[in-house]
Amino acid sequence: MKTVLITGCSSGYGLQTARHFHAQGWNVVATMRAPREDVLPRSDRVRVLALDVTSPQSIAAALAASGPIDVLVNNAGIGLFGAVEATPMATVREVFETNTFGVMAMTQAVLPQFRARKSGVVVNVTSSATLAPMPLVAVYTASKMAIEGFTASLAHELEGFGVRVKLVEPGYGPTTSFTSNSGTRMDGLIPEAYAPFAQQVFASFSEPAAVTTEADVAEGVWRAANDISGQLRFPAGADAVALAQAE
Repeated sequence: MKTVLITGCSSGYGLQTARHFHAQGWNVVATMRAPREDVLPRSDRVRVLALDVTSPQSIAAALAASGPIDVLVNNAGIGLFGAVEATPMATVREVFETNTFGVMAMTQAVLPQFRARKSGVVVNVTSSATLAPMPLVAVYTASKMAIEGFTASLAHELEGFGVRVKLVEPGYGPTTSFTSNSGTRMDGLIPEAYAPFAQQVFASFSEPAAVTTEADVAEGVWRAANDISGQLRFPAGADAVALAQAE
């Protein structure tokens, strides 16, 4: 029976992905900063562990507790809307610490066991913002674009060791916690000069032509984790698929 470790499982895509893998008969190690066992099925195939992907000590402790895994899903991330000129560099670095460096650190930490076994899959969850330019998410997009390049290069680097590396690119999901998990870091990031433009952008977000559900992303991660065709990118959600096809 295979084991998957998923980061950022307290809600949204990570939680639904954990539920999906469990429903498919896998062992699931669901990680989150503040562990909540009540959000997942009670099962001897589900373990909930504390994990802060920005902390080397937390990463080491979680991986030691989880034991050998077959798939790592780097899902943990934070969202950010705001004008670049109003975004403090401390906030930029905070976003990159989780969305970029956290993914790299988790990947680096599991590679020795994957390489030794000559098997394993790393699935990195990015965003459809990497597929088409969007305003007011420049910092967020940059943090995810970095992982797109990182993943594409790493896939070549590890191919000879039997380790697969994949990208899942979710579309826009109004029901996800993109903004709620941003906390107070978005306060004041829309200056008055940008307000009319921002209102237009938010209005377009409120009436999307197509949206992505949590189930879409969970299914995309499942397909990526089990793919042996060599496909790198897995857009998830009707809007993400449309953007990918338009490239």
